[in-house]
Amino acid sequence: MLKREGVAISMDGRGRALDNIFVERLWRNVKYEDVYLKGYANMAELTVGLAQYFAFYNAVRPHQTLGYETPDHVYRAGVGGGALIIDRFDSAAPEREEDDSTGQRRAAAGVAMDTA
Repeated sequence: MLKREGVAISMDGRGRALDNIFVERLWRNVKYEDVYLKGYANMAELTVGLAQYFAFYNAVRPHQTLGYETPDHVYRAGVGGGALIIDRFDSAAPEREEDDSTGQRRAAAGVAMDTA
């Protein structure tokens, strides 16, 4: 069906978690903090359980990478947070410094950064 619709199929090999590290970490948390513990009996239970878990994950559960704040709080406060892939994996990326007062990242002195 994908080929018929002209969609390019692209999948990496087994064990390539770094290709999508943030989503891989999310699903690891979902499985170990919810799915494996509750052992849902059917799709209806799973759907309700995941809706409840994601509400908890975003509004209640503190996240280390967000300075132990919740994603909802960080989003509402507009303080940024989280990591950018370019920060960790692109050696040609401009250096960044962290502003201790906000946890925001900013360009190192004298380095122009694209903010778009």
